[in-house]
Amino acid sequence: METFILEMRNITKLFPGVKALDNVNLKVKKGEIHALCGENGAGKSTLMNVLSGVYPHGTYSGDIIFEGKECIFKVIKDSEKMGIAIIHQELALVPYLSIGENMFLGNEQSDGQFINWTQTHIQAKELLKKVGLNESTYTLIKNIGVGKQQLVEIAKALAKDVTLLILDEPTAALNEEDSNNLLNLLLELKRDGITSIIISHKLNEISRIADNITIIRDGSTIETIEKGSEPICEDRIIKGMVGRDLVDRFPKHVSKIGDVAFEVKNWNVYDPMRDDKKAIDNVNLKVHRGEIVGISGLMGSGRTELAMSIFGKAYGKSISGTMIKDGKEITLNSIRQAIDHGLAYVTEDRKSAGLVLNQDIRSNISLANLKELKRNLLIDSNKEIRVAEEYRKKLGIKSPSILQKAGNLSGGNQQKVVLSKWIFTSPDILILDEPTRGIDVGAKYEIYEIINKLADEGKSIIMISSELPEILGVCDRVYVMNEGKIVGELDKSEASQESIMKCIMRSNGR
Repeated sequence: METFILEMRNITKLFPGVKALDNVNLKVKKGEIHALCGENGAGKSTLMNVLSGVYPHGTYSGDIIFEGKECIFKVIKDSEKMGIAIIHQELALVPYLSIGENMFLGNEQSDGQFINWTQTHIQAKELLKKVGLNESTYTLIKNIGVGKQQLVEIAKALAKDVTLLILDEPTAALNEEDSNNLLNLLLELKRDGITSIIISHKLNEISRIADNITIIRDGSTIETIEKGSEPICEDRIIKGMVGRDLVDRFPKHVSKIGDVAFEVKNWNVYDPMRDDKKAIDNVNLKVHRGEIVGISGLMGSGRTELAMSIFGKAYGKSISGTMIKDGKEITLNSIRQAIDHGLAYVTEDRKSAGLVLNQDIRSNISLANLKELKRNLLIDSNKEIRVAEEYRKKLGIKSPSILQKAGNLSGGNQQKVVLSKWIFTSPDILILDEPTRGIDVGAKYEIYEIINKLADEGKSIIMISSELPEILGVCDRVYVMNEGKIVGELDKSEASQESIMKCIMRSNGR
């Protein structure tokens, strides 16, 4: 007889104007890795927030049975006492506290009145060893990368004697190496008897480690695919998620490439924190009208630093080089100047830098181009509403209305709001930094179609992505970056994962 550590029965959760979960059922076996898949807005994170007590008992209907007992979680502490720990996509670590302090925050090791710091760091060291992180427990969180921060979060969960670990998009911001390390750790924890639920849009990772996969669509449970009963391949998962076979991951597109629209020559940028460190080293690049140019490279290669330095010197200092637009040299000393000259930059971090989450869709779309809405000294609110409605329809933003707060939208719809904001500025040059990070395959396809349409309108697109299949599937030409330099330039016909990696390896002298 199969032993289920968790059963969620007929879970229904309502938000104003939206039924986020509609009689969802989930069964998780003891000691397995169970994946939760679905498109953005399907209800995956909402279901896990119900389970962990983020949404307390009474705000939803249905039952949670954990280790054979019905549970009523009013706060997160209640679920943690039962051995359930959730790690959100946005990590809950304090940058200016040490690793050891973060690991026992809210779970302090005290000997009565005072915190026992010796015991704290001894235990923290043991837990870091368990997750394979070789760092001093006295190191500040701000001084380690995102991959290591994920391991700290898992160690923090282990400190609470976790039996069920929930991970929401744990590898979304990680490079391939860090992602593999994290997945291997989950497999090790499984061998130690810890059950995991993982939410991820990286279907290759799900296929590799998941024992069972539950698919949620539009707030309802569609099916659970069991490993062994049938092959768990990406195409099978996609069919369950979108309700049909997705034959092509990337829409077919015939580019209409014109003259050179934008060029950067001999571009040098120094790290704002270190006078002696050159972040961007003598970069030369150009993009034509109607062309989608990709910038590929490993994490830390300087892609984002290059994009931000071009966009009105939003990053770096001691910046030198020449910028040419439409055949004329231009100087952009501020973001405002960059916008006025027809440049737009869609940041890789939509939640903290791309959107004002507690503002509605309407306000976010108009934010970068308020002058277009001005009538005398006031904002024409009727025009603002018309513009927001137009972009909501044009980009297919799924929401009850334009008054929906951006923070309540799914990742894919948030990304469409960010794109709407910058398209409304009527840019000639659109820089997209990880435009599909953390969104599902269906929403990705819609974003690719939007990018292709913008290129067809004569816009020049510069696209940064960590996903090589995306670079190869969307871009007309690819620049390869490594250690702040352009180390290769490849036409679509010669670009492949192997040729891109060869450029990087060659530049490293391997």
